[in-house]
Amino acid sequence: MQAYTILLWVMTALAVVVFIALFFVDAGYGMLLNRRWGRTISNRWGWFVMEAPVFLFMTVLWLLSDRRFEVAPLCFLLLFQIHYFQRAFVFPFLLRGKGRMPIAIIAMGILFNTINALMQGGWIFYLAPADRYTPDWLLTPQFIIGTLIFLFGMVVNIQSDYIIRHLRRPGETVHRIPYGGMFRYVSSANYFGEFVEWVGFAVLTWSWSGAVFALWTFANLAPRAVALHKRYETEFGESFTRLHRKCILPFIF
Repeated sequence: MQAYTILLWVMTALAVVVFIALFFVDAGYGMLLNRRWGRTISNRWGWFVMEAPVFLFMTVLWLLSDRRFEVAPLCFLLLFQIHYFQRAFVFPFLLRGKGRMPIAIIAMGILFNTINALMQGGWIFYLAPADRYTPDWLLTPQFIIGTLIFLFGMVVNIQSDYIIRHLRRPGETVHRIPYGGMFRYVSSANYFGEFVEWVGFAVLTWSWSGAVFALWTFANLAPRAVALHKRYETEFGESFTRLHRKCILPFIF
C-alpha cells in the first residue's frame, strides 16, 4: 500500500509538470502534427496500439482478482472498459484521411496507460478496503451522480469525434471549424467530453486514483486545447473569434 501511495503522489506531481510543459511543447499529432517528434505511423494503428494495452491490462488485473465477481467493482470495470473498447477498437477504424502519429507519442501513451491501469485496477480490485465497494455502493450519491457525469462525458466525446470526422468531404485535406454539440461553447469539445468522463469516474469510485486520472486528463488535454484554439484563431481569424468559444471548459477556460 505504501508503494501505491507513493505512486499516486508521484503521478500527481508529474501531472503538474506535464501541464506546464505542454504550454511550451505541443504534442505533435493530429492538427498539430510536428515532424520533429520523429518517425510516424498511420493514425489508425497509432491509436489502436496506444489504447489497446490499457484495455487488456485492466482485463488481466480483473481476472486475477478475488473481487472479480463483486458487483460494484464489476460496474466500475464495465464503465472503464466501455470507454477503452471504443477508443482502441472502434474509434481508430472510423478515422478518415491519411493522418499520421509519431511513434514517440504512442510510446508515451502506452507507458501512461499501463501505469493508469495499475492505478485504477490496483485500487478497485486489490487495495480498496474489502468493505468499501459493497453492493450498497451502487445506491450512493457518489456512484449515481458520478455515473451520470461519466455517461454525459462519453456522449459528448463520441458526438464531438463524429462531428470532427465529418468536417471534410472525401478527398479534402483542408481544416474546417467544427459546429454543433458542445462545439457551441468550446473549441475542443471532444477533450471536454473526455475530461468530464474521468471526473465522473473519480466521483463514482470516490477514489484518489480516479482523481489523479482526471487531473492527468486535464493536464494533458487543456494545454493542447489552448494550442488548437490559437491555431483556429490564426487559420480562420474573425470567422472563428466571433464565435466567442472557450478552449475546453464552457464559459470558464
